Amino acid sequence: MAEIALRFATTEDAGTLLALVRELAVFEKAPDAVLATEADFRRHGFGPEPRFEALLAFVDGRPAGFALFFPNFSTWLGKPGLYLEDIFVSEWARKLGVGRRLMARLAAIAVERGWGRLDFWVLHWNPARDFYHRLGFRHMEEWLPYRAEGDALRTLAREDRSP
Repeated sequence: MAEIALRFATTEDAGTLLALVRELAVFEKAPDAVLATEADFRRHGFGPEPRFEALLAFVDGRPAGFALFFPNFSTWLGKPGLYLEDIFVSEWARKLGVGRRLMARLAAIAVERGWGRLDFWVLHWNPARDFYHRLGFRHMEEWLPYRAEGDALRTLAREDRSP
């Protein structure tokens, strides 16, 4: 039986984290979309004002996956929640329980911190959707994701008249 170990990523793990993010991009059919660098992860994850935390998963000492997350806030609950930006398990490590261990740890972190929920998005074609349903997550069909980025974000920002 494989030994699965989880731990929080540190600044020394920026390269490992980036390699796993690139592997995720290949899985999501966007291999050239990753613009992040190790320096970005060090600055934004481990600098003076961390913007995210990450868990790394290892199988028999070999990096096998990650979960990158940060707090969000629910106005209705009146408390933070855990927003899971990305979770990924390398193909060679799937079906070993790595994903379940990562999700269970994320849930435990939310509970330990008194946060009210765990939120994330899943691509409609992702076969892991069945896995998430088995863990008790539900697809929120009434909510639609929206995003502004790049030119659209900059164009809207130019309308700001704040002093």
